Amino acid sequence: MKRRRLGSAPPLLLRKTTSFNTSSQQRSSVRHPFFFFLYSSIFEFSSANPSIHIVIDGKTMRCGAVSGLTTVVNAVSVARLVMDKTPHIYLGFQGAEAFAREHGLETVDPSHFITPENIERLKQAKEANRVQGMAQQIDYTQPIKQDEKSEVLAANGGSGDSQIGTVGCVAVDRDGNLATATSTGGLVNKMVGRIGDTPVIGAGTYANSYCAVSATGRGEAVIRATVARDVAALMEYKGLSLQEAAAYVVGERVPQGTAGLVAVSASGEVTMPFNTTGMFRACATEDGYTEIGIWPTEQE
Repeated sequence: MKRRRLGSAPPLLLRKTTSFNTSSQQRSSVRHPFFFFLYSSIFEFSSANPSIHIVIDGKTMRCGAVSGLTTVVNAVSVARLVMDKTPHIYLGFQGAEAFAREHGLETVDPSHFITPENIERLKQAKEANRVQGMAQQIDYTQPIKQDEKSEVLAANGGSGDSQIGTVGCVAVDRDGNLATATSTGGLVNKMVGRIGDTPVIGAGTYANSYCAVSATGRGEAVIRATVARDVAALMEYKGLSLQEAAAYVVGERVPQGTAGLVAVSASGEVTMPFNTTGMFRACATEDGYTEIGIWPTEQE
């Protein structure tokens, strides 16, 4: 199979390179309003909308993560700076914001990231007195309109939950070096200070010399199953292929309807399994091949 690069969002074409540049590909994605973890990040109960980001270099195992950002335009760049410019791995909230300003990253007022759609999502979640994010489709959705609520309630088992949104990118270069980056806004109406799987290394995001993985879904389930690391471990210790390892983790390690992932191996094998009704996903090769999907294919 030819080597591919892919993302867990609509088309993301990565150039052929031997450098670690997944963070630049994330920056090109997160400025689009459809990637709603940024425009805007998911509101907490307090109406704040912090975002979470992580990058990992599989060749060196270096990594950087940040959470609780509300003013940085290209927040995944902060994670990259944590990896490159500090002895640490993870910075959060005011410390991460200050670190971004110290390094001259573009910042704006938090209101810049607020959209009417996410205000409506928070309103609906508060009215239902629940955290939204348990629906059977992963990634972007419009807020529920009044005349659609009964239909959506039925489709989601009566939960009224909205979909989960994460932008993930995994890449392999011509030398087989792997890297991954993931960004998210979390769950609508989550508790203040709640952090999900995305920045937890080995849970929502992981890369080593075997594979690069970026997961999306219900964060608590992904953390409990250490989804991303388990895929790599099954390849390393059990000798499974990437497709076999990812299929086992998504099919057996997490509850049905809670997770999906995109992954690529050092040899260029690509897999994008999920155990939900749908997951926005895409991959592309250097020779122009692209694959884009939302719903399961016949092979899945």
